[in-house]
Amino acid sequence: MKLIIGNRVYSSWSLRGWLACKQSGLAFTDEVVPLYGKGWDETKTHGVLAPSHGRVPLLWDGEAVVWDSLAILNYLADKVGTDRFWPKPPAARALAHAMVAEMHAGFMALRGQCPMNLRLRRTGFQPDAAVQADVMRILSLWAEARARFGSGGPFLFGSFSAADIFYAPVVSRFLTHGITVPGFARAYMEAVWDHPWLQQWVEAAAAEPWIIPAFERKD
Repeated sequence: MKLIIGNRVYSSWSLRGWLACKQSGLAFTDEVVPLYGKGWDETKTHGVLAPSHGRVPLLWDGEAVVWDSLAILNYLADKVGTDRFWPKPPAARALAHAMVAEMHAGFMALRGQCPMNLRLRRTGFQPDAAVQADVMRILSLWAEARARFGSGGPFLFGSFSAADIFYAPVVSRFLTHGITVPGFARAYMEAVWDHPWLQQWVEAAAAEPWIIPAFERKD
């Protein structure tokens, strides 16, 4: 399998797809396609990105081609078994599915005002009411998952799962933009940030030369 990803520094969707591939346990390679750079219009319509028209991540697996991080995760779950990605108890699995779907489709204020940028640490950022509402909703979801189903480990449902894959970029955004969170959330964020896979991604991101000015928010 080959996973096409955007800049590791900025691409939250690519991070999710890459973590899903790691979680699958299957062998894969990855290739970075710098987003929005010189010749981007041609890049996104030719070669490996043509099927998704520039959307990343994009997974090639023989004759199968899958884009969108949730579609990739579901494709991989079909290959290796859903239990590798989702909690086994039905109530926990139901909550995890709902949390992933809400993350996949929502939190637009947080995404718009707090882009993922692994190089940046802001001080003094004041979230507006819309971002605050997104943050509070995310914290409430994390609290429910941890309280009800998190006793088996430090992650949302105990062990690392699809829910953590989809909220890992949120952890990064909270750290980048200095979002204040309560103690239980800090502990969860530390567990995600310290995960060996995420640290592998962060280390690779540090070596990238590309800069996207629109995502370089300053205080």
